[in-house]
Amino acid sequence: MPSDSGPSVSVPSGRALSLQEVREETQPDGTLWLRLRYVAPGMTRADRAAVADDFQALCQTDALRYQPQAPVTAAQAVISIAAAPMEFGVSNPEIPQFFEAFRLENGTCIWEAF
Repeated sequence: MPSDSGPSVSVPSGRALSLQEVREETQPDGTLWLRLRYVAPGMTRADRAAVADDFQALCQTDALRYQPQAPVTAAQAVISIAAAPMEFGVSNPEIPQFFEAFRLENGTCIWEAF
């Protein structure tokens, strides 16, 4: 469900984020994972600590409220924040990008350490 320049999202860091896209991925075991991809223009690698709390907030506000197209409830959310829009699955060392994963369980987001 791509979105070229999604709505602005409010996060604890106060950084201006926009939703680039939400992807639904059915895993081999049948569970549904959501990939929520955000863009934070001007973000640098040094901003990692500044956006740390944003991931939990994005999970609570966006991932838990997302209504999947698939006929199952999402079990996992992988949230990324990049400094610029990027094609999914393509790495660009010049564009900082951070990821966090959460298990979606009982209406809450449980951080999953990589």
